[in-house]
Amino acid sequence: MNFGPQTTEDDSFAIMDKAIDLGINFFDTADVYGWKKGEGVTEQIIGKWFAQGSGRREQTIVATKVFGDMDFDPKDVSLRRGLSAVKIRRACENSLLRMKTDYIDLYQMHHVAREMPWEECWQAFDVLVKQGKVIYVGSSNFAGWHIAAANESAKSRHFLGLVSEQSKYSLFSRAIELEVLPACLHYGIGVIPWSPLESGLLGGALEKATAGRRPPSRFKSESKPSDPGWKRGKASAKRSARSRPMSHSPGCCITRPLPRPSSGLAPSNN
Repeated sequence: MNFGPQTTEDDSFAIMDKAIDLGINFFDTADVYGWKKGEGVTEQIIGKWFAQGSGRREQTIVATKVFGDMDFDPKDVSLRRGLSAVKIRRACENSLLRMKTDYIDLYQMHHVAREMPWEECWQAFDVLVKQGKVIYVGSSNFAGWHIAAANESAKSRHFLGLVSEQSKYSLFSRAIELEVLPACLHYGIGVIPWSPLESGLLGGALEKATAGRRPPSRFKSESKPSDPGWKRGKASAKRSARSRPMSHSPGCCITRPLPRPSSGLAPSNN
């Protein structure tokens, strides 16, 4: 969820309330979402929604991410982009305060930090888990090799390691089938797709590029009926529409399903 830039606080509350009513209880965000550096706008909105009570927090599995620049004060070097031990621990504390909760169900590394030893990352996550501030740790935008290296390092520390990987995955973007999905299958890691409709392209955004409350600007400015991308997008949208009855079937998956999904974090088949 990326509330704030285009979605008002009231609309955000209404969306989350409706989601809970429909049985959707997995809310995923990141500390950088809202795109006001260091402020965590989306997390603040979630926190205000939790604060309304009525069991909102207890009904929700909340996931957020750490990695991006959160140094509101340029002199605060420990909150700059990366995954140092102090960055992970301080970013977690700040996310907890913004979301008005005492624990995060799934704390994800938004990107891999190639310069950071896994031992340092896991030491920080281990502390947070032991303190009860984080329940599970996940990754996002990792390559298959990163998943393997991370979990082998966690195993050497007798730590659970990654329970999920969040990757871009759609009928247009299937690169993760090469190495990421096999790595997740091997380690029993759940997969959370992001942009499954390819930023709306597979949902007919090209057809609606001149209408709607918030038409995607890049589709309006970059896509024209004469462009090859427009034609491919229209063809893909039609294929997607034809496959919709199949995709709405319980348990439907465009690849082989993964066994042993993350405990308590796996989506239902509804």
